[in-house]
Amino acid sequence: MDILWSPWRYSYIKSEEKPVHDCVFCGIANSPADDEANFVLHRAGRNFVILNIYPYISGHLMVVPYRHLSLLSSSTDEESVEHFDLVKKAEKVIGEVYQPDGINIGMNLGKAAGAGVAGHFHAHVLPRWVGDANFMTAIGQTRTIPEALTDTFDKLKGRF
Repeated sequence: MDILWSPWRYSYIKSEEKPVHDCVFCGIANSPADDEANFVLHRAGRNFVILNIYPYISGHLMVVPYRHLSLLSSSTDEESVEHFDLVKKAEKVIGEVYQPDGINIGMNLGKAAGAGVAGHFHAHVLPRWVGDANFMTAIGQTRTIPEALTDTFDKLKGRF
């Protein structure tokens, strides 16, 4: 049997949900000096765009509100309008940069829905290609990411 090793996933899988003051998104929202280290692509007035550091595929990014909100329905009109304007912009940027066959856009609200950070809602935007979920994912339950996060960051930075 072949074994594919992804040790960087272990700490994520085994981590427990953190209290609000330890929310990864709140920490990033409040640390603009660390934007490059945190892979923040863009800061708007009420939301920011960031790379997913545990991507499903190269180009996987997220749009995150600054305020710690678990439900989309808790956001103000200004927050949600800007949020979805950034999702639309992300769709356009990913299309231009990666030229995918399709794009997934989604939100998982709550732990039962699959949210990795259940207390702070965010939208995922990621490129998809026909055949990108190949035998590695289906049989080996392992994803192959062909591009380093730093390369993805360099491709997308400044496009917002």
